[in-house]
Amino acid sequence: MDIHFRRVTEFNRGILFELLSDAYSFDSRWQDRCGADWKEFDDFFFDNPRIADRYGFITVCNGRPAGLASWDPRKMPEHVEVGHNCIISSHKGRGYGAVQLREALRRIARQEARKIVVTTNARMLPARRMYESVGFKACGRRRNESHTAFFGDYIDYEMILP
Repeated sequence: MDIHFRRVTEFNRGILFELLSDAYSFDSRWQDRCGADWKEFDDFFFDNPRIADRYGFITVCNGRPAGLASWDPRKMPEHVEVGHNCIISSHKGRGYGAVQLREALRRIARQEARKIVVTTNARMLPARRMYESVGFKACGRRRNESHTAFFGDYIDYEMILP
C-alpha cells in the first residue's frame, strides 16, 4: 500500500470538492443536497491555507489523491470534531479509510484535545464500522431532520484521549 499524507495546499482549489463528490457518488442525493456545502468547504480551506494545512490533509495512494480528512478545533481543549473524512469510490473497501483516520487521530492527539467526536448517518455502515474499529464509542443517536435525513438518523461517537 503506497499511501502518503500531503498538505491540502499542495493541490489546486477544487480538489476537496472533487474528492467529496466522488466519495459520495454512490447516491446522487448527496451531491444535490451537500454540493454547495462541499464547495464552501473547499473555498474556505483554500482561502485560509494555514487552517487547511493544520486541520486537514489529503491522502495520496500511488501518487494520486484518494481521500481527505479534516477536523474542527474550535472547541479545544474540550474536544475536536472530525469533519470531512472520505475516500474516493475506487479506493473504498481496501482499508485506506482506517489508515487515513488513524493519521488524523494522531495529528489531533498532538493538539492536546481531551476528546475527539464524530457524527455519521445510521445507514453509513462502513463508516460506523471504521470509527468503531479505531476506538470510537457510540454515545448517542439523534433524529436527523436535515437535508441528509434520507440516509438515517445521526449516530454520535466519541473517543476520550489519555
